[in-house]
Amino acid sequence: MTANRTIEVFSAGCPACDEVVSLVQGLACPSCAVDVLDTRDIGVAKRAKALGVRSVPAVAINGQLAGCCAGRGVDEASLRAARSRPAMIAVPC
Repeated sequence: MTANRTIEVFSAGCPACDEVVSLVQGLACPSCAVDVLDTRDIGVAKRAKALGVRSVPAVAINGQLAGCCAGRGVDEASLRAARSRPAMIAVPC
């Protein structure tokens, strides 16, 4: 007997998110419950943050962020470091 799984797909409704929703729905087992959650909703955004979602699309399985979705997203420290590096191409201001 296959165990039931709850799969949450965190989406912002963009084409990239829609592509992941289709992929997850196609890969999900018959006993899996796939919930597509809109991160523009404050309650969903709070749930995503609690799971460690840093960018969308993201997938959680049984309340755990999938490995493919961990550690992504905008990182303030990286942005600050990039700001202090000289530009590779001179861009007129």
